[in-house]
Amino acid sequence: MGSFFAFLFFFITAIAIVVLFLYLYAKVTPYDDYKLIFEKNNKAASIGFGGAILGFSIPLYGALLSSVSYFDFFIWAIVAMFVQLAFAYVVTKRKGKFSFEKQIEEDVLSVGILMAFLSISIGLLNAGAMSY
Repeated sequence: MGSFFAFLFFFITAIAIVVLFLYLYAKVTPYDDYKLIFEKNNKAASIGFGGAILGFSIPLYGALLSSVSYFDFFIWAIVAMFVQLAFAYVVTKRKGKFSFEKQIEEDVLSVGILMAFLSISIGLLNAGAMSY
Protein backbone atom coordinates (compact mmCIF):
# COMPACT_ATOMS: atom_id res chain seq x y z
CA MET A 1 0.00 0.00 0.00
CA GLY A 2 2.97 2.30 0.59
CA SER A 3 3.93 2.12 -3.08
CA PHE A 4 0.42 3.16 -4.07
CA PHE A 5 0.56 6.24 -1.83
CA ALA A 6 4.00 7.13 -3.21
CA PHE A 7 2.57 6.82 -6.72
CA LEU A 8 -0.33 9.12 -5.81
CA PHE A 9 1.99 11.66 -4.20
CA PHE A 10 4.29 11.85 -7.24
CA PHE A 11 1.43 11.70 -9.76
CA ILE A 12 -0.65 14.42 -8.09
CA THR A 13 2.43 16.61 -7.77
CA ALA A 14 3.25 16.08 -11.46
CA ILE A 15 -0.31 17.01 -12.46
CA ALA A 16 -0.18 20.13 -10.26
CA ILE A 17 3.12 21.14 -11.86
CA VAL A 18 1.65 20.67 -15.35
CA VAL A 19 -1.32 22.85 -14.38
CA LEU A 20 1.10 25.50 -13.07
CA PHE A 21 3.03 25.24 -16.34
CA LEU A 22 -0.18 25.77 -18.35
CA TYR A 23 -0.91 28.92 -16.36
CA LEU A 24 2.64 30.30 -16.58
CA TYR A 25 3.04 29.46 -20.28
CA ALA A 26 -0.05 31.53 -21.05
CA LYS A 27 1.46 34.39 -19.03
CA VAL A 28 4.87 34.15 -20.74
CA THR A 29 3.58 34.27 -24.30
CA PRO A 30 2.66 37.76 -25.55
CA TYR A 31 -0.67 36.58 -26.96
CA ASP A 32 -3.65 35.18 -25.10
CA ASP A 33 -3.35 31.44 -25.74
CA TYR A 34 -6.69 30.53 -24.21
CA LYS A 35 -8.61 33.22 -26.07
CA LEU A 36 -6.99 32.26 -29.37
CA ILE A 37 -7.69 28.57 -28.83
CA PHE A 38 -11.12 28.55 -27.19
CA GLU A 39 -12.73 31.68 -28.63
CA LYS A 40 -11.05 32.16 -32.01
CA ASN A 41 -10.46 28.50 -32.90
CA ASN A 42 -6.84 29.38 -33.74
CA LYS A 43 -5.16 26.18 -34.93
CA ALA A 44 -1.62 27.61 -34.86
CA ALA A 45 -1.96 28.60 -31.20
CA SER A 46 -3.50 25.23 -30.36
CA ILE A 47 -0.73 23.23 -32.02
CA GLY A 48 1.98 25.44 -30.52
CA PHE A 49 0.44 25.15 -27.06
CA GLY A 50 0.05 21.39 -27.42
CA GLY A 51 3.71 21.14 -28.38
CA ALA A 52 4.64 23.18 -25.32
CA ILE A 53 2.70 20.78 -23.09
CA LEU A 54 4.39 17.78 -24.67
CA GLY A 55 7.75 19.55 -24.60
CA PHE A 56 7.39 20.09 -20.87
CA SER A 57 5.99 16.63 -20.16
CA ILE A 58 9.05 14.90 -21.63
CA PRO A 59 11.57 16.26 -19.08
CA LEU A 60 8.94 15.96 -16.35
CA TYR A 61 8.67 12.26 -17.21
CA GLY A 62 12.45 12.02 -17.10
CA ALA A 63 12.49 13.62 -13.68
CA LEU A 64 9.88 11.17 -12.44
CA LEU A 65 11.84 8.26 -13.85
CA SER A 66 15.30 9.12 -12.60
CA SER A 67 14.82 11.06 -9.37
CA VAL A 68 16.05 9.44 -6.18
CA SER A 69 13.58 11.22 -3.90
CA TYR A 70 10.49 13.39 -3.95
CA PHE A 71 12.59 16.51 -3.32
CA ASP A 72 14.93 15.56 -6.18
CA PHE A 73 11.93 15.13 -8.50
CA PHE A 74 10.42 18.43 -7.43
CA ILE A 75 13.64 20.39 -8.02
CA TRP A 76 14.18 18.87 -11.47
CA ALA A 77 10.54 19.51 -12.37
CA ILE A 78 10.98 23.20 -11.51
CA VAL A 79 14.21 23.32 -13.54
CA ALA A 80 12.43 21.70 -16.50
CA MET A 81 9.58 24.19 -16.24
CA PHE A 82 11.96 27.15 -16.08
CA VAL A 83 13.83 25.96 -19.19
CA GLN A 84 10.63 25.46 -21.20
CA LEU A 85 9.17 28.81 -20.10
CA ALA A 86 12.42 30.66 -20.84
CA PHE A 87 12.47 29.12 -24.30
CA ALA A 88 8.85 30.15 -24.96
CA TYR A 89 9.53 33.67 -23.71
CA VAL A 90 12.57 34.17 -25.92
CA VAL A 91 11.00 32.70 -29.05
CA THR A 92 7.65 34.48 -28.81
CA LYS A 93 9.14 37.90 -28.00
CA ARG A 94 11.03 37.96 -31.29
CA LYS A 95 9.86 40.81 -33.54
CA GLY A 96 10.10 41.52 -37.24
CA LYS A 97 10.03 39.08 -40.13
CA PHE A 98 10.26 36.01 -37.89
CA SER A 99 7.74 37.11 -35.26
CA PHE A 100 6.03 34.10 -33.73
CA GLU A 101 3.58 36.42 -31.95
CA LYS A 102 2.24 38.00 -35.13
CA GLN A 103 2.15 34.74 -37.09
CA ILE A 104 0.39 32.75 -34.36
CA GLU A 105 -2.17 35.50 -33.82
CA GLU A 106 -2.83 35.39 -37.58
CA ASP A 107 -3.29 31.59 -37.35
CA VAL A 108 -0.39 30.73 -39.63
CA LEU A 109 -0.47 26.96 -39.20
CA SER A 110 3.12 26.35 -40.30
CA VAL A 111 4.38 28.64 -37.52
CA GLY A 112 2.24 26.86 -34.93
CA ILE A 113 3.67 23.53 -36.09
CA LEU A 114 7.21 24.93 -35.97
CA MET A 115 6.58 26.24 -32.43
CA ALA A 116 5.33 22.81 -31.38
CA PHE A 117 8.35 21.00 -32.81
CA LEU A 118 10.76 23.52 -31.31
CA SER A 119 9.11 23.08 -27.89
CA ILE A 120 9.29 19.30 -28.16
CA SER A 121 12.94 19.50 -29.25
CA ILE A 122 13.82 21.71 -26.30
CA GLY A 123 11.97 19.27 -24.04
CA LEU A 124 14.00 16.35 -25.38
CA LEU A 125 17.27 18.25 -24.92
CA ASN A 126 16.10 19.35 -21.48
CA ALA A 127 15.38 15.74 -20.48
CA GLY A 128 18.65 14.52 -21.93
CA ALA A 129 20.67 17.12 -20.06
CA MET A 130 18.92 16.21 -16.80
CA SER A 131 19.80 12.55 -17.25
CA TYR A 132 23.52 13.28 -17.15
